[in-house]
Amino acid sequence: MKPTLLILAAGMGSRYGGLKQMDKVGPSGETIIDYSIYDAKRAGFGKIVFVIRREIEEEFKEVFVNKLKGEIDIEYAFQELTMLPEGFSLPEKRKKPWGTGHAMLVAEDKVKEPFAVINADDFYGSQSFEVLAGFLKNNQNEDEYAMVGYQLDKTLSDFGYVARGVCKADKDGFLKEVTERTNIKRTEKGIAFIGEKGEQVLLNDNETVSMNFWGFKPSVFAHLNTYFAEFLKEFGNEAKSEFFIPILVMELIKTQQAKVEVLQSGEKWFGVTYREDKEDVMQKILDKVKAGDYPEQLWK
Repeated sequence: MKPTLLILAAGMGSRYGGLKQMDKVGPSGETIIDYSIYDAKRAGFGKIVFVIRREIEEEFKEVFVNKLKGEIDIEYAFQELTMLPEGFSLPEKRKKPWGTGHAMLVAEDKVKEPFAVINADDFYGSQSFEVLAGFLKNNQNEDEYAMVGYQLDKTLSDFGYVARGVCKADKDGFLKEVTERTNIKRTEKGIAFIGEKGEQVLLNDNETVSMNFWGFKPSVFAHLNTYFAEFLKEFGNEAKSEFFIPILVMELIKTQQAKVEVLQSGEKWFGVTYREDKEDVMQKILDKVKAGDYPEQLWK
């Protein structure tokens, strides 16, 4: 059974200032999503499921439907604020999406096989897809999931602060802890984040961080339903609370309901967190095309 790739593309792009999911960065007008799909297809993934918002459906499909027709199977799931479990209602002041965990949950009916989850605006690299595809094809344990880890110094933006989940694994390579660090940036003293008192706290360049590249089995949806409901009971009335995938993962690890293997990637991540990132991303992709990693035109 070929694994599925779930692409989270419902984000608002507030720091970027637009729908970066559809921004053209390749030499023939490709988006970052196109490169993820291309890498997934050659790694052995058999289907793509896009999670988008209804309000961008027409624009989104205009960009992707025709060029991907015949390349790989595609389905869509829609993330809306009102998509809540029975017994819950949308708070009056809520405008922010419910987060990546909720985005996964709305695709439950579309995913019946082992699957990977990625962000739409991140370039993960072909090796990362190959490593995770191998895990999803070969690991038959329904209670074992995976995360592709990146080296911290290969995941920074030159144009502003980033947030990263700093990961710790046990001696067998299974995830023990994810600590969310915000305001990470390269400084004169090294890579650092801003501490609680406004101080700079240094990090090791080779720290393993999560870039929201996960591998799951369909069993995860039962856990998602349970923990999203618990999240809503505690935080649902907050205007900006979000249910992130690492929240679910850490609960499953803490309660010993699942194990998460940390798969290492030697790839350099890049993405379009800020508008200024776009030119840099375009140049990096062009360099990869010139090196023969990708054709000049992905889809014929």
